[in-house]
Amino acid sequence: MPGDVVKHYDPPAQRWLPGHRGVDLAAPIGSAVRASGDGVVHFAGMVAGTPTVSVMHADGIRTTYQPVRWSVQRGDRVRRGDVIGTLEAGQDPGLHWGALRGRDYLNPLDLLWLRPIVLKPVE
Repeated sequence: MPGDVVKHYDPPAQRWLPGHRGVDLAAPIGSAVRASGDGVVHFAGMVAGTPTVSVMHADGIRTTYQPVRWSVQRGDRVRRGDVIGTLEAGQDPGLHWGALRGRDYLNPLDLLWLRPIVLKPVE
């Protein structure tokens, strides 16, 4: 689900302060929402009245998608690009995409550029 960033990552100075702990991507209601990477569905349900899907990835990063009417269940394995639900109307327009490692929020856009380092043998 490609989309322009309509609200950027703006983490708070302290964990308890207000901020924007993810990015909002422009997309029409009803759009298919796809997993950003391989993983296992950690949560699919309502959070404070908002339909939410979270996926735990092998590198310990958990990505979260809101407001998404889920089509997956906790424990389902997903691959990058698999449809995990459809975008619903929310408080803000578009898809909110967040990322978390442990208790630390990350800019999910940075995940798009992560590539494994591959060492070549010395010849």
